Amino acid sequence: MSNNISANWTSVNAACQPLVDKLVADAQALQLEVSTLSNGTRIIDAGINCVGGLEAGRLIGEICMGGLGTATLGTNSGFDNWPWSVNVHAKTPVLSCLGSQYAGWSLSHEKFFALGSGPGRALAGKEEVLKEFGYKDKADKTVIVLEVDKFPPLEVSEKVAKDCGIKPEDLTFILTPTSSLAGVMQIAIRVLEVAMHKAHALHFPMDKIIDGFGVTPVAPPGGDFMTGMGRTNDAILYGGMVHLFVDATDEQAQDLAEKLPSNTSSDYGRPFGEVFKSYDFDFFKVDPMLFSPAKVIVTNANTGKSFTAGEINKDLLTTSFGL
Repeated sequence: MSNNISANWTSVNAACQPLVDKLVADAQALQLEVSTLSNGTRIIDAGINCVGGLEAGRLIGEICMGGLGTATLGTNSGFDNWPWSVNVHAKTPVLSCLGSQYAGWSLSHEKFFALGSGPGRALAGKEEVLKEFGYKDKADKTVIVLEVDKFPPLEVSEKVAKDCGIKPEDLTFILTPTSSLAGVMQIAIRVLEVAMHKAHALHFPMDKIIDGFGVTPVAPPGGDFMTGMGRTNDAILYGGMVHLFVDATDEQAQDLAEKLPSNTSSDYGRPFGEVFKSYDFDFFKVDPMLFSPAKVIVTNANTGKSFTAGEINKDLLTTSFGL
């Protein structure tokens, strides 16, 4: 793919900064706690030592999308037993989802490990996907979202600040454990990103995806990290629906629709927690084709034809959500 896909891309860091300011200003009402590390890096805790509610998770999801996505709560998930849902739309789906929201930056120090997501990735530009798109943002402050249940060590903040070319005091980490409501909400908001990432893994030309939106049930928190992680994955793999609009041929649109849903994977059909356990808790052993929404519609914007594939797996969601 040519790098011209990013020619008109805006700054995800500039677009999301007002949302970060709002999160901090409203921290008390959003049931968040704001603190700083000794080097000045700001930490927004969304559920480790505080509650971290649904609205906080909704805002964090929009921050993750680089301020270029909209997440709204809904009551129609396509799953009657659990109608509570989130609707996700992105202004520029490839930039918003893969250029910002995708959790692709591996950050570790001694026993601490996390995958960083959000606009800071585009400042550091470390990942292959960003190099492929030819996108590197410029900003003097940034934010990274970490799906963790403990605070990052100073060394991780120093590394991120250095890689982003900013001062540690201009860096904000948002921590979203899967055991909090904010945590499950921000993961649900990844439903569109999961579809975009799989389309990329299928080598569909990303410059041909012109728009998209998704809806998924918001999973109940699991009480512990593993149950929470299983449920949040199941919500998308067995309950997520995504609609993509492409500027392509009918053959390309149909091919994408048929290959995109999670039921094309050999690991489909069991709760994610079980799948994960069967691979000794190694993410990289899970079939990568599993990570996709349950149901997709791909519409060819040129011909108006739409192709649908996949299905909502209500039985599996009922089991996973403990209903």
